Amino acid sequence: MTDTEEQLVVDFPLRKPGEVFPPPRYEEYRHREGLVLSYLPDGKPVWLVTRHAAVREILTSKKISSNPDRPGFPNIGETMGVPRQDQIPGWFVGLDPPEHDRFRKALIPEFTVRRIRDMRPQIQDVVTRVVDGLLADGNRSADLINDFALPIPSLVISALLGVPKADREFFESRTRTLVNIRQSTDAQRDLASRELLRYINRLLEIKAKWPGDDLPSRLLQGGVLAPQELTGVLLLLLIAGHETTANNIGLGIVTLLENPQWIGDDRVVEELLRLHSVADLVSLRVAVEDVEICGQVIKAGEGIVPLVAAANHDDGVFACPHMFNPERSAKQHVAFGYGVHQCLGQNLVRVEMELAYRTLFERIPGLSLAAGPDGLPFKYDGVLHGLHELPVRW
Repeated sequence: MTDTEEQLVVDFPLRKPGEVFPPPRYEEYRHREGLVLSYLPDGKPVWLVTRHAAVREILTSKKISSNPDRPGFPNIGETMGVPRQDQIPGWFVGLDPPEHDRFRKALIPEFTVRRIRDMRPQIQDVVTRVVDGLLADGNRSADLINDFALPIPSLVISALLGVPKADREFFESRTRTLVNIRQSTDAQRDLASRELLRYINRLLEIKAKWPGDDLPSRLLQGGVLAPQELTGVLLLLLIAGHETTANNIGLGIVTLLENPQWIGDDRVVEELLRLHSVADLVSLRVAVEDVEICGQVIKAGEGIVPLVAAANHDDGVFACPHMFNPERSAKQHVAFGYGVHQCLGQNLVRVEMELAYRTLFERIPGLSLAAGPDGLPFKYDGVLHGLHELPVRW
């Protein structure tokens, strides 16, 4: 790491109990010259990038890699970072072009606007059935994380992958373990990963013999990806399509309850994605050549963490960024990343959020928080921002 004596050195930005998100220190970092130096939990130095333009530059530079095999690649923990191909073949977000392109080209047809539009009736049916469950037996209260926000993406992604609905609880528990930093150990996360991989392997064996109208069957028939690569691909899609979407839905409900004048306006989805930026710490990178960012030379082999929430609250791009304002143009946000690694499932997430909000507030117009927003149990123990619980009544 270069010129450390002249750099602002800060603690690594794991969320702290009671701290608002994004933390105010992000704004301080963004208004300083150059970059900010920090240290990972394992003591390795890493550069934090907070400006919107710089984050997009990091995510598109050919001098910067997302491959965890590269020397100096940052990892939050042994099992919390990006897995190597010898650990989970097919985990393509950890590959650079041109290797990455083969996976993306095979998957793009499954997540086009048209394909997701065709799925809308199926997604609406999932949301309707989940709300029916909330209203069953005259219930007047619920936890909208466990009873609404988690079941929706879980059932949708399970249907997409051809997973039986009976296995939803299995997937939810293993996924939560994988994304939990402070409450699950490396050994527990490793076990959860291996259990999911074993299940997916069995699922692919079944689909190879008895194909259906689902994503794994089509990918197997396409022959572009090897079965062992598909195992990692499906695990990645399962995790990316489950916990992140649930966090977005839950946080969005709170924001809409606090701003009821926006309920029913479809513009809220894009602004909520920007505002909450749940995947703040996901886009880990390493320089493979010397590269200058914001006047700071990052040497080859030095780790980089583009802070998505900081970029999405850059007041040079989004006026009054901490305000919820669906009238603004929020399309420049980087909540789904940017460049070749931009989230493939973004169209699916948008539709799930839109239908979840519309159906929930139409069916339960008297919805309210069971406790004040300050008393909600926000997540301070994982790489993803969100809520553990969302108690409501009506």
